[in-house]
Amino acid sequence: MRQVPITKQGYDRLKQELINLKSVDRPRNIKAIEEARAHGDLSENAEFDAAKERQAFIEGRIMDLEYKLGNADVIDPEKLSKDAARFGCTVSLENIDTGDEVKYQLVGPDESDINEGRISVASPLGQALLGKEVGDEISILAPGGRRNYELIEIL
Repeated sequence: MRQVPITKQGYDRLKQELINLKSVDRPRNIKAIEEARAHGDLSENAEFDAAKERQAFIEGRIMDLEYKLGNADVIDPEKLSKDAARFGCTVSLENIDTGDEVKYQLVGPDESDINEGRISVASPLGQALLGKEVGDEISILAPGGRRNYELIEIL
């Protein structure tokens, strides 16, 4: 079994999604299947087919979440050393070419959300940042071309 690193906030979000799937979405969908079944002929019942597809999605997602939560290695970023970029830490980067500054928290793939300032350690930038220290330069090939950053702070 492979341990998957995750922050406490990410773990809590996945756990809440699992609870919601089991206590709200699954019962609601079971009721939709029962109602669709009551309409008669199942061979041409689009409502029944849609509800069964939704049930398969819900059950698959429940299994996925249970696996992820069961293999989670919850890491508290506050307990980590700030001497190098590692999982859970927040880094401040300066784009060497434009002078723009950005901040990202390095998180697991299930937690990443660029709009929230969270990037996956599995992403090209996340991988390039791991182990880097303040003052190090990072160069990555992005879809828009090569990007060069300087690590200016580890928070």
